[in-house]
Amino acid sequence: MIPVEADFEHALGVSDARRTLHTQGAEDRVWELASVSKPITALGTLVAVDRGLVDLDEPAGPEGATVRHLLAHTAGYAFDGDEVVGAVGGRRIYSNTGFEVLAAHVEQATGYDLDEWLEQTVVQGLGLSDLELTGSPAAGFRGSIRDLLALGRELLEPTLISRELWQESVTVQFPGLDGILPGYGRQRPNDWGLGYEIRDGKSPHWTGSASSPRTLGHFGQAGSFLWVDPDAGLTAAFLGAEPFGKTHIRIWPGLSDEILARFGGA
Repeated sequence: MIPVEADFEHALGVSDARRTLHTQGAEDRVWELASVSKPITALGTLVAVDRGLVDLDEPAGPEGATVRHLLAHTAGYAFDGDEVVGAVGGRRIYSNTGFEVLAAHVEQATGYDLDEWLEQTVVQGLGLSDLELTGSPAAGFRGSIRDLLALGRELLEPTLISRELWQESVTVQFPGLDGILPGYGRQRPNDWGLGYEIRDGKSPHWTGSASSPRTLGHFGQAGSFLWVDPDAGLTAAFLGAEPFGKTHIRIWPGLSDEILARFGGA
């Protein structure tokens, strides 16, 4: 067991690119994912890009914005609501609205409702067992530890998209932009790939002090996280019964460091 200093129900899992290495708590229990929904929506979008149905640089969202801007939180939308509060590409403004607009764009491009598209591409493609694709594509999905670990393995070694597109997706988009990382304040810069946050030198941060700068992933206000550390060849996921708060801020970095220490040489 990995010690977790939390007095609420939770589940934890660790995997490398080939197999699950460790779980504690029910690996098939379904929890709220909150914003960990975004990497799932992002991957479905990238499948559409890989199949030639969507272009990263085609117009989407406010005037001057593209699919790439929406994925990288640089389209200028507010966190919620339709208001545009910044210039396209001017700063990193984390936005649920941007992902909802992205989902509508993918629906139009593919001819499928987003849940149907994700079911046919991501769910079936990765053999996911528990994912519930209801609610907002930005923050409304529900899923299990075993599903998140399967997603993490895909982000370590892509199978649904080309390696070239995968490499682009985990590379910083619009480098140098500052922005607020919810729960952790202003980051200079606040680096992001195509739907995935990239750690780089951010501090404070929800990953560990031993996490490589290339670590990518997402956390959610449900008290959820998925990270992928390409240098360590590991992915880890956490889901729990308490919303994100001071306990998560306190325990997550040390938990990530413990995972890297125990399994980094696996």
